[in-house]
Amino acid sequence: MKIKIVLADDEELFRVGMSHILSKDEDIEIVFQASNGKELIHYLETTIASPDIIIMDIKMPELNGVEATKQINQNFPSINIIALTTYNTKPFIRNMIDVGASAYLVKNSHTELVLQTIKQVYFNGFYYDNQVLEALKSSKNKRKGNGKTVFDRDFITDREREILEEICLQKTSQEIAEKLFISKRTVEVHRKNLLEKTGVKNMAGLVIFAIKNELISLLLFE
Repeated sequence: MKIKIVLADDEELFRVGMSHILSKDEDIEIVFQASNGKELIHYLETTIASPDIIIMDIKMPELNGVEATKQINQNFPSINIIALTTYNTKPFIRNMIDVGASAYLVKNSHTELVLQTIKQVYFNGFYYDNQVLEALKSSKNKRKGNGKTVFDRDFITDREREILEEICLQKTSQEIAEKLFISKRTVEVHRKNLLEKTGVKNMAGLVIFAIKNELISLLLFE
């Protein structure tokens, strides 16, 4: 089964070029191209089969990438979003991650990195590289002094914390199961419980929730 991708970018030449490059991978299928966020949302509202991943630019007319990502995360939480943009500063990165992006890339990224990110997001639900993690760390440092997480130690169980740490390390359910000597089904049950407890809608949201509320240590990523 191919990874179904939608490209959202107001630069037609870039969309066509990206579509050509990604379509060379036998695991990927480009199912739609949108020139702005409004066109993208209309497509999602009217299509029968939703895409797996949207590759989203930030600066677009009518409805920009940040607002489009926010709406999609609320109304189509099963769709993962990869930001692919010319902006690479920490405020832009944090903003897109905060509204629900599962990964963040700049447009001068190597093709291999883009393909790797697509497949990591497809299989794990998110992919945060060092650039994203640095942006999240700086955001967390700015919030120091406002108190720790509002949750006590019993908010999640020890087993859930173990699994959450492995999720944050971008391990698959099968890899987590093998490391902790439990079944893949048990891992999936814990994943579901963590989503319900935190009130987030996908794995990317779960990781951000864990970092912001200090349920896991950022030392894990070092």
